[in-house]
Amino acid sequence: MSGGAAIGWITWVLILSGVSLNAAAQLLLKHATKALAGVERFDVGTVSASVLVLAKSGAFWLGMVCYGASLCIWLVALTKAPVSVAYPMLSIGYVLVAWASVIWLGEVMSPAKILGIALICVGVVLVSRSSV
Repeated sequence: MSGGAAIGWITWVLILSGVSLNAAAQLLLKHATKALAGVERFDVGTVSASVLVLAKSGAFWLGMVCYGASLCIWLVALTKAPVSVAYPMLSIGYVLVAWASVIWLGEVMSPAKILGIALICVGVVLVSRSSV
């Protein structure tokens, strides 16, 4: 990869795929942990029981697969893009997770969160348009 080369479309696809899979993993793991919402404290007994609950959860395992795939794709993306461009793109994950958490998990989005997400989007656009 040459220092001044533009990032090709396939590299952007890799970056966005890695970020999207990472966001999906977060959402799936959050969904899987809903079964643990009643746990008041964590000790040896509750941790053991929690591990068993998660081990039986399809959402947990799908989330772990998404993490693994995300890591593999991210490693390929890093071979093609400068880390100074690729790493800030992880911020897109904040946007995806916030949006999906409202729709899928029923979470509430405050005006401050919306403003913060808008600022993240502006930053991502600035980084992606900067010279490499």
